[in-house]
Amino acid sequence: MTISDLTIHALHSALKNKQISSVEATTAMLERINSVEPQVCSFITVTSEQALADARAADKRIASGDCQPLTGIPLAIKDIFLTEGIRTTCGSRILESFIPPYSASSWEKLKAQGTVLLGKLNQDEFAMGSSNESSAYGITRNPWDISCIPGGSSGGSAAAVAAREAVATLGTDTGGSIRQPASHCGCVGLKPTYGRVSRYGVIAYASSLDQVGPLTRDVADCALMLEAIAGHDPKDSTSVDTSVPKYSAGLASGVKGLKIGLPKEYFIDGLDPDVQHAMTAAIETYRRLGAEFVDISLPHTDYAVATYYLIATAEASSNLARYDGVRFGHRAEAAGLLDMYTKSRSEGFGTEVKRRIMLGTYALSSGYYDAYYVKAQKVRTLIMNDFMSAFSHVDVMLTPVAPTPAFKIGEKINDPLQMYLSDIFTIPVNLAGTCAMSLPAGFSAHGLPIGLQLIGKPFAEETILRAGYAFEQATEWHTRKASI
Repeated sequence: MTISDLTIHALHSALKNKQISSVEATTAMLERINSVEPQVCSFITVTSEQALADARAADKRIASGDCQPLTGIPLAIKDIFLTEGIRTTCGSRILESFIPPYSASSWEKLKAQGTVLLGKLNQDEFAMGSSNESSAYGITRNPWDISCIPGGSSGGSAAAVAAREAVATLGTDTGGSIRQPASHCGCVGLKPTYGRVSRYGVIAYASSLDQVGPLTRDVADCALMLEAIAGHDPKDSTSVDTSVPKYSAGLASGVKGLKIGLPKEYFIDGLDPDVQHAMTAAIETYRRLGAEFVDISLPHTDYAVATYYLIATAEASSNLARYDGVRFGHRAEAAGLLDMYTKSRSEGFGTEVKRRIMLGTYALSSGYYDAYYVKAQKVRTLIMNDFMSAFSHVDVMLTPVAPTPAFKIGEKINDPLQMYLSDIFTIPVNLAGTCAMSLPAGFSAHGLPIGLQLIGKPFAEETILRAGYAFEQATEWHTRKASI
């Protein structure tokens, strides 16, 4: 096993026992990036000099006896996180030259442990997409099959883990943008409960839906990353002041007696046969481990995609109004102020972002606000109530992450509705504001990963991590690696 294959916990042990230095680990990861990046395109910016400086500082820290779980670990983060002094583009031309004056709280927490920043990862522009094809910096490719999409919008974050270019990564999830790419790339991805992790310093797409989370090689690493980034942040008014458990301590408690709900709306006729087979096998695995299954219903699931694309686009329309060519970002040469606004935004934003801004502006416009946006908020409440009602009977829900394995690049880019339906099983979780995780659960006939989704009660990340760990220990899907 090479250095680039190691998990966080394995590399931490090697660093702590002086079997390897952080500089050696970081150098190995940078060499791996140089080797596979031309094929994968996971990164927008590689911070080689910064990474080696971070690694040298980490080695001094370890030598002094201070070796926290993430000290000296080479990580990478989605290019939606502000990083002081390091370019942050959010996958858009409008921020091509933007250098933030401060850093996101989640990245500051990782820095405080002495992690190493390898670079900023590719993504759909402003996190708007399900395939990573809307990035202004090239299409990220799936390491399992480079003719396929890696998922989106955190496609670079998932692909970097799968291609072994980073030990772990950070992404964001607004409607499935951590879980869907994790499923398609065969890694673990967790969307925490809304308010569990600070959004301060994360470029906003839809503020009531966005949430920060980790993508890792296994569940144990996911627990370590969540421990590092979770917690109250006074800089974020939506951050919830509640205690953060030591997630890694409770992983091995097992699932005997755990009640797992199977929502009938998620096991539909249109489900890909390979995905259906993987879900059936996963259910049997949990039965053998002693879990109990309960059939449940989330009756408003059919309205989730429409509800999401009204609320999310409305919030995007508002959030992206700040990119006007005046304060920061791209500024076009123009004859007057209005012309500058128009040209700057026309030149800076891509097709998908423009589409969503227009959809959102329409939903918020006079005469349509009540019919669309207000109605969508009411349906969101019904969807949230569905989840809370179901959770009075079960501890966890088990569902597919996506209806199909990863699809071919270009297959859905000209059909927005089909693209939007890729997130049909992940969107309701964001609308409900609760937590969910994707973990490897099988492969398609064509060798593409398939993910299993575990949905938990609000702030019950500990439960889904425990359930995920039990499944992982009983199967070998997470041990397979892409051949790239």
